[in-house]
Amino acid sequence: MTVLLRHVHEPDQKDLDGYVRRGGYEALRRALRELSPEQVVELVDRSQLRGRGGAGFPTGRKWSFVPKHAPVKYLVVNADEGEPGTFKDRTLIEGDPHLLVEGIALAAYANGVRTAYVYLRREFYEGRRRLERAVAQAYEAGFLGEGILGTDFSLDVVVHPGAGAYIAGEETALLESLEGKRAMPRLKPPYFPAVMGLYNQPTVLNNVETLCCVPWIVREGPEWWIAQGPPQLYSVSGHVNRPQVVEAPLGTTARELIERAGGMRGGRKVKAFYPGGTSSRPLTAQHLDVPLRHEDLAKLGSMLGSSAVIVMDETTDMVRVIARVCEFYRDESCGKCTPCREGTVWVTQILERILHGRGRPEDLHLLDSLARNMTGTCFCPLGESVPPSLRAGLEDFRDEFEAYIRGAREPVEMPVRLRLGAPAPGG
Repeated sequence: MTVLLRHVHEPDQKDLDGYVRRGGYEALRRALRELSPEQVVELVDRSQLRGRGGAGFPTGRKWSFVPKHAPVKYLVVNADEGEPGTFKDRTLIEGDPHLLVEGIALAAYANGVRTAYVYLRREFYEGRRRLERAVAQAYEAGFLGEGILGTDFSLDVVVHPGAGAYIAGEETALLESLEGKRAMPRLKPPYFPAVMGLYNQPTVLNNVETLCCVPWIVREGPEWWIAQGPPQLYSVSGHVNRPQVVEAPLGTTARELIERAGGMRGGRKVKAFYPGGTSSRPLTAQHLDVPLRHEDLAKLGSMLGSSAVIVMDETTDMVRVIARVCEFYRDESCGKCTPCREGTVWVTQILERILHGRGRPEDLHLLDSLARNMTGTCFCPLGESVPPSLRAGLEDFRDEFEAYIRGAREPVEMPVRLRLGAPAPGG
């Protein structure tokens, strides 16, 4: 039984009347009339809800870090969703925008917030139109604004389109962008958003899917939520017959998700898959039955991340895949720290050299060295997203790299990308 996706395909779910007819805003009514803010936080904590934006941090605990008596606090919704292969937040925003609005209102009430911002990826044009309409309808019906539902709780919600930078998905870079600055990450500490966030005030910062879970938890209870799996959205794409957002219990295996997405295209076999977007370590076919949850994936050196499952079949050239992933992070680097700014350029230059038939045996050692030196040294997770793919390539698909170096594979005819910074080591 679906929960988060239960009504996204109903034609009128995008409008207030349809949402209310299916139980919408009942959780907000209950919270404002029966529960204190602390009790709402407790419900979310008991539900074991973990952030769905990538880090997987317990949501209730994250909320508890926000100072209770701070005179000014903000709520910021990360709706940037720039992780390659991820499209679950967009699905929720376009199909059930009032669910997000209600989740925002509940999170704001629980944390004593009076102003909330939705930082929305600029390319989500349809999602922005529907979300802004839902916000306007909520104001008109008294679910937002002054004295919500006749109580002393008030909340203003602003939809703010971003500028299309992947780095703005990092929470502190998002705050910088929201303040009108260039999206570059802040140093933590002291800039932990719960303590020094937007405009240096305490800030609750959650992902779209995370907040869409909250109305269900408050309305049905944390025990009911846990009994549902708890539900998790997986963006399944790549070499499957029907790429789609799949709702399944947390811990569902990649094999089950592939089956839900119509199986492999052309009946081919799975060669590898990213379990949590391209910032996670790709796994091989032997891991198809590993439960996709934080603890199990961490044991394999990977992570659930944004739960974007990108599936690759047996015809996939993993050297080209890894090179393309590294190019993405190179192009999206903000350039603030040396390991990311220089390391991503050096890595892609070495990979291009290998693909163009000019690779050398020592290049594999260079790649390994760069992966080690970029791990734990970058200012934010963007640079740290390169080593997982490199490690997987050097450990699980080393024979493909060596085949290019030996000349056993035809060099790839591909345009030379932008070459920024210093020459590649040894090049």
